[in-house]
Amino acid sequence: MSRWFCVLLLVFANATYAAPKNGGDDMEHLLAERGLIAQLQDVRHGMADRTSELISTAMGFIGVPYRRGGNTAETGFDCSGFVRAIYEKAQGLALPRVAREQADATEVIDKQDLRPGDLVFFNTMRRAFSHVGIYLGDGKFIHAPRSGASVRVEDMGISYWQKRFNGARRVSDEEAADDIVRLIQQK
Repeated sequence: MSRWFCVLLLVFANATYAAPKNGGDDMEHLLAERGLIAQLQDVRHGMADRTSELISTAMGFIGVPYRRGGNTAETGFDCSGFVRAIYEKAQGLALPRVAREQADATEVIDKQDLRPGDLVFFNTMRRAFSHVGIYLGDGKFIHAPRSGASVRVEDMGISYWQKRFNGARRVSDEEAADDIVRLIQQK
């Protein structure tokens, strides 16, 4: 069971247990009374700030050349090295080094549920999850594409990427989930 689902169950169970049976307005009043609405908004804003930082960090590396096995701006990036470096620099998270392992280590999501900061995977070498990039929103992603190219933004809607799309993944935000659990337990 996903961590987010567990958090939502805890929120619902806690609110249902303590809430009057008069409807949604009472639930909102109860959450406000306990100070949870403001605290949950703080968590949401923190998540947005971390995503913003991730995206701006990634955009700062546009133009860095591709290098097979590369994982720094000084030497160049390959696709998974780029993703790993961005997550480590912007969020302090150490993702696995290889695209396939990054897919295995992250949460499967539907393409229509993509949010900025999610990972998008492609089959570019006749094997699943052989390429990875970071979703930016509006059908765009940033990645280190191939030898002779450099880090750039591309549209997932073009034929090449549409045909090769393998799936989307979300890097679990354990810190935000832990914050929500702590809020519930404090009240």
